[in-house]
Amino acid sequence: MSVLTFLPFDARPSMRLTVPQMADPKEKFFRHFQAEITLIQDEIDSLATMSAVGGERQAGIDKVLAGISRLSNEVMDATDFIPGYDQRAYSQAIKALTEKLNTTISKVAPKSRFQFKSRSTGSTGATGTAAAAASQSQTTSDPRRLRPLGSDGSQDTETRDEVGTLPSFSGAAKDYNKELAQPDEIPRGVRKPSFSTAKNIAISGHTGLHIMLPLTASRATSSGSLTDLSRCIVDMAAPTSSTGAPFAGLTLKNISRSLIIAGHVAGPAHITGVEDSVIVVAARQVRMHDCRNVRVYLHCASHPIIEDCSQVAFAPLPAFYTNDATTPETNQWDQVDDFKWLKDAASPNWTILPGECRVADGVWQDTSCGKAGVSSDDILRDFDILTKAGTAFA
Repeated sequence: MSVLTFLPFDARPSMRLTVPQMADPKEKFFRHFQAEITLIQDEIDSLATMSAVGGERQAGIDKVLAGISRLSNEVMDATDFIPGYDQRAYSQAIKALTEKLNTTISKVAPKSRFQFKSRSTGSTGATGTAAAAASQSQTTSDPRRLRPLGSDGSQDTETRDEVGTLPSFSGAAKDYNKELAQPDEIPRGVRKPSFSTAKNIAISGHTGLHIMLPLTASRATSSGSLTDLSRCIVDMAAPTSSTGAPFAGLTLKNISRSLIIAGHVAGPAHITGVEDSVIVVAARQVRMHDCRNVRVYLHCASHPIIEDCSQVAFAPLPAFYTNDATTPETNQWDQVDDFKWLKDAASPNWTILPGECRVADGVWQDTSCGKAGVSSDDILRDFDILTKAGTAFA
């Protein structure tokens, strides 16, 4: 297995990390970048062992592309505290990752089963050969063009014969957000959108809904996104559990006074602009920005990171949502790094949620899953998210 070596800092004894230096955001980001780039390299190397049938390899390629894009964005976000020469070194490492991905894809890409040969000769034939070569070069350099696009813009799981585009009789993609916004036929009922025809889960712009995703949504967990929600309960545990498929990545943004059971995430979970809410999530990496008064029940395989946050309380993942991948030995839920607090003293922006303030194990199963005749607001009151004071946990 080939390994890219990336060392933007000198590996001299004088540069070894000491306890005070670990608080330096440059050192924290360096350790994070090294771990991420190693993981992505392993994912690229594993593409050759994946099957092209059923979309397994394409899903792997999409996951690598998302990881490279995310890492590039994180380098841009870190420009405030990373010197220019380190930024260039990080950028070169990301470029090398992209080149490695393109090379790997060109080796494992399936060959076309047949293609038409030009009957013309002379200059016309030469022109056709050059055009074919240019087309092949463009396909190799851009992993998104390794397979022809379907009529709905999706990537086919198998290479099609190049005989032209057949007419499509399928309707437009289903708008699940529009379906969720329709008046509830059963007052105070739980909504269970299937997401069976979607490629990812995106729920946005709702107030006062209780949404539970069924197991059928597991085919849409290539990525997840919850945005602009207020007074909502969203439970995505079933499709991302051991019987389903975890999200490759998850984004929670602009959420207030809500209970979010995000489920399991194989990659990073980015949480931005969340207030007065409870979040339950198991992820490889968790990063929080601009959050206030949030309780996080967490399993995290790395140090959780917060930035520009306040009143954030952490607790371990409830037993009701654990599986074989969430062993206590791998959980670093309480090893939080505050990137905006560089003093030796403990950060005042986060704390460990006291045991007496944690939700009892039985409540997760009996209440969060919904009860007949119980509204979402009633459940939010049970979790102290909606209070008479108007502020959660008051």
